[in-house]
Amino acid sequence: MTTLKGLRKRWMNDPDFRAEYDALDEEFALAAALIDARTQAHLTQEQVAGRMETTQASVAKMEGVKVNPSVATLRRFTEATGTKLKITFEPRNTG
Repeated sequence: MTTLKGLRKRWMNDPDFRAEYDALDEEFALAAALIDARTQAHLTQEQVAGRMETTQASVAKMEGVKVNPSVATLRRFTEATGTKLKITFEPRNTG
């Protein structure tokens, strides 16, 4: 029986797959940060949406890497969750 873990390990050995996977790193990091901020604030997606004056589906799309939110949207999210937006640029690992 093939497991998801086994498939992932095999796929990660494929350079093309690995490059595509790595290209999504920032999106996954943003999604994780959004989810963490919301859960740390003890809020549901629906509660955050209400505070942002948007829909729960919009919050779910941001957390699910289905949209690229603007800085203005991220600011509204931080206001809704009582957090602060901080954007950093870091050197790429080229090794």
